[in-house]
Amino acid sequence: MLADLLPNVQWETMWAATVETLYMTGVAVAATFVLGIVLGLLLFLTAKGNLWENRFVNTVIAAFVNIFRSIPFIILIILLIPFTTWLVGTMLGANAALPALVIGAAPFYARMVEIALREIDKGVIEAAQAMGASTWTIIWKVLLPESLPALVSGITVTAVSLVGYTAMAGAIGAGGLGNLAYLEGFQRNHNDVTFVATVLVLIIVFVIQFIGDFVTSKIDKR
Repeated sequence: MLADLLPNVQWETMWAATVETLYMTGVAVAATFVLGIVLGLLLFLTAKGNLWENRFVNTVIAAFVNIFRSIPFIILIILLIPFTTWLVGTMLGANAALPALVIGAAPFYARMVEIALREIDKGVIEAAQAMGASTWTIIWKVLLPESLPALVSGITVTAVSLVGYTAMAGAIGAGGLGNLAYLEGFQRNHNDVTFVATVLVLIIVFVIQFIGDFVTSKIDKR
């Protein structure tokens, strides 16, 4: 029955494309989480009135974040082709999509991290300073724990965006469900392939959102 409704869908190929999408999303989310927190912390700590106040460093990091956050992802992929080819050795395949995915998503997440840190009650930070806590202790024991629900919520939103980015990357040969939907679905006019790929992308998004919401609800003590 299913074969009659979806005659052009090759399930092994569809599964392989799904695994590629999950791989790209998973690696990109992990790298984005780490890099985004580092950039977000630097943006927060070097801002006026904070622990590492430094106008020059803050301006440079803010400029980097704003520039790469503003470039449309499909254009960013094209701009990064020389860098990607140098780093990975090819511009095709799942690994080739990772540099653009991380560079495209990390600045976006960094701003979310900065916003989350700004919402922390400054009295908590001042109390830690009064007790003689070092900057690193304040980062690990105050800033990150206090902002953790917002950080998880932010990486959930970013992960959902990254799933969409992988689909766009697939259109220029990065693999995954986007590549399959474009080559097998759109170019060959196999609408059933496009439909199934779209449904699988939606399922991935729903699962990510569910997990993110569940974790946030568990760690949010407010």
